[in-house]
Amino acid sequence: MTKLRLEHLGKVFRSGDTSVTALEDITLDISEGEFAVVVGPSGCGKSTLLNIVAGLERETSGQALINGRRIEGPGADRGMVFQSYTLFPWLSVRKNVEFGLRIKGLPAVERAEIARRYLHLVGLEDFENSLPKSLSGGMKQRTAIARVLANNPDMLLMDEPFGALDAQTRLQLQDLLLDIWRKERATILFITHDIDEAILLADTIHIMSSRPGRIIKSITVDIPRPRDHRVTVLPGFTAIKKEIMEMLWAEIH
Repeated sequence: MTKLRLEHLGKVFRSGDTSVTALEDITLDISEGEFAVVVGPSGCGKSTLLNIVAGLERETSGQALINGRRIEGPGADRGMVFQSYTLFPWLSVRKNVEFGLRIKGLPAVERAEIARRYLHLVGLEDFENSLPKSLSGGMKQRTAIARVLANNPDMLLMDEPFGALDAQTRLQLQDLLLDIWRKERATILFITHDIDEAILLADTIHIMSSRPGRIIKSITVDIPRPRDHRVTVLPGFTAIKKEIMEMLWAEIH
């Protein structure tokens, strides 16, 4: 079943007499439960694409559909995790995770039960009463992921969520995300610059051109699951990485 469909999607930014074409004729399908990753050169429109799917930007041409319905704006069927942590500093970890549930009007006891479930899932059950200022970067991002998952979205949108983290924490959160995806079977659209990260996580990798961004190739990652970082030394992993690097190198030169 197709969860997300982009049909000839285009985006032009205009300011006075100046226009910049960010996206051009993007067409792709993402199936329910699929882990799809988009890679491409800096400035190619990856985040713009994700923002259109999130309903934060409107396309100039074509259309984006989720569950067969045109995306007209933000919705509870999509949850967004940004590179920055976007936590409310005055709320505890649990209250941050409960925030969307409170907006929905869920009773306090039910909110707390759901929040604790997802804090346990991301390994933060012992920090539910802590304020964000006392957390490491990785813990803040785990809180942000738990907050999105607690709202039970149909699709998880992630814009370089581990890009600001140190290498060791990034590896830990990649493993955590794979574990969450295996348990929750959410449909994920993930943006990254990191080719190793893309191959480790993805079912399918969509490679974008330089601006205006187009999908120049989609690669199925046929490395068996479950995966961890030991797969990075496999010949199949190396072959996919070489193909992606050559395509991206050609785009920036």
